Amino acid sequence: MELQQMRYVAAVAETNSFTRAAERCLVVQSALSRQIARLEQELGAKLFERTTPRVRLTPAGAAFLPAARQCLEAAERAAVEVAAAVGEIRGRLSVGLTPSVAAVDIPGALGDYRQRYPQVRISLRVGASDDLVEQVKRGAIEVAFLGLPTTVRPAGVSCRELARDRLVAVVAPDHPLADEPAIDLRRLSSGVFVDLPAKTAGRAQSDLAFSAAGLTRDVAFEVTDADFLARLVGQGLGVAMLPAAYVAQLSGVTTIEVIDTPARVEYIIWSPGSRTPAATAFLRGLGVPDAEAAV
Repeated sequence: MELQQMRYVAAVAETNSFTRAAERCLVVQSALSRQIARLEQELGAKLFERTTPRVRLTPAGAAFLPAARQCLEAAERAAVEVAAAVGEIRGRLSVGLTPSVAAVDIPGALGDYRQRYPQVRISLRVGASDDLVEQVKRGAIEVAFLGLPTTVRPAGVSCRELARDRLVAVVAPDHPLADEPAIDLRRLSSGVFVDLPAKTAGRAQSDLAFSAAGLTRDVAFEVTDADFLARLVGQGLGVAMLPAAYVAQLSGVTTIEVIDTPARVEYIIWSPGSRTPAATAFLRGLGVPDAEAAV
C-alpha cells in the first residue's frame, strides 16, 4: 500500500469524480484509476461505487478513508519535521482572527512571515473570539488573535496578552451626538444600536457594561463582520461600540469618547500541546520566542 494510492482515494472521495481527482493530483485519469484498482485488489474490497453518475464510497471505502487521511497527515508532518531539522520551514499555518483586533498589524506580520518562509501555505479564518478559542482547542487552527472582556481569559489554550483598549461610540457624521466630545452610557442607551450577535465575546463587552449600569438598549441590527457593522453605522442605521484602536482605521464615521465605557483585552492564543515548526516560527516572529512559558 502506497501513500500515492491513499492520496488518490482521498481526492476521489472529496471530489466525487475520478476525472476531477486526476486533475487535482496532476495525473492522467487512467493512471489514477489503475492505482486505485490495484489498491482495491490488495485490500480485497471495492472502495468506490462506479455505476452512478457520482462516484460514491462503499462501506469499505468509508472505513478506509479516515485511516488513509491519518497516514497522509502523519507523512506530511514527518516531512515538515525533517525539513525543520535542517533549517527549512514549510508545511501549513492556520491563523484565526477577530477583525477588530488592532494590537498587531496582522497583514504586515503575515507578509513578513511569507517573505521569510515562502514554502509555508497560510490559511486565514475570521470569526468570533469564543469560536476561535474552540477551534484552537480542536486543532482546527494553530494561532488566533482575540478580543475579550477584561472579566474573561481564554481557557484551555496558551495565551499572551497583547494590549488593552477601551470601547468608544461610533456614529454617522450627521448623527445628533456627532459633535459631542464625550457622553455616558445612559445617554447613549436612548439610541438604536448596531452590534455583533448576541452571546459572542465581542457583544458581551457592551452588554455587560449596560447591564452593570442598570440600562437596556435596542439592538436593531446584529452583524457578524465589524467592517460591515461600521458601514451600517455610517449610513445612520444605528450607533455602535467598537475598540478605540480599531476605530482609528475606519472612515465615514465619527468617534465619541464614552465616560463609563467598558474595557477589553486583546490576546494571541495557540495550542498548549505540540506545535508545528510553521506555527513556532510565526509565534517567534511576533515576539513569543518561548511560547510555552507564556501560558
